[in-house]
Amino acid sequence: MTRKQRRATLIGTSLGILGLAVGLVLYALSDNIVFFYSPADIVEQNVEEGTRMRIGGLVVEDSIERGEGTLVRFAVTDFSETLFVTYDGILPDLFREGQGVVAEGVLQADLKFSADTVLAKHDENYMPPEVADALKRNGNWQGEGAEAPHSETYGQGAYP
Repeated sequence: MTRKQRRATLIGTSLGILGLAVGLVLYALSDNIVFFYSPADIVEQNVEEGTRMRIGGLVVEDSIERGEGTLVRFAVTDFSETLFVTYDGILPDLFREGQGVVAEGVLQADLKFSADTVLAKHDENYMPPEVADALKRNGNWQGEGAEAPHSETYGQGAYP
């Protein structure tokens, strides 16, 4: 084997090993990637039930219902569509109606979402960037200090 052939073999083997390593890393990460959707995105894209995702929007006024133990139900909206969320756990201290929220979990049938993680804003002026982007895309961004959505249809006992 000549020097030129050894060098070509070494470079080819190195590139093959590097490609294999990159492929393994991407495969391992594909199980951990969770996509963000707004309620309108879910309806428009016909997302399949059972899909793991993050949803975000504003908690609808008068939509929070507390069940037995730590079970909580509430509605999330982006002003175009509304998604009903069920969460069994302790909510963040800053979670409340009319504020931005991001929930991670699994989409169920009939626009219901089973969350296993709920994240709330951290100060008076903060809204998660994904939520703000979704509101801007839908033309419903109301800027700083804007009123949150209010709906009489999501009051006590109205959860589907």
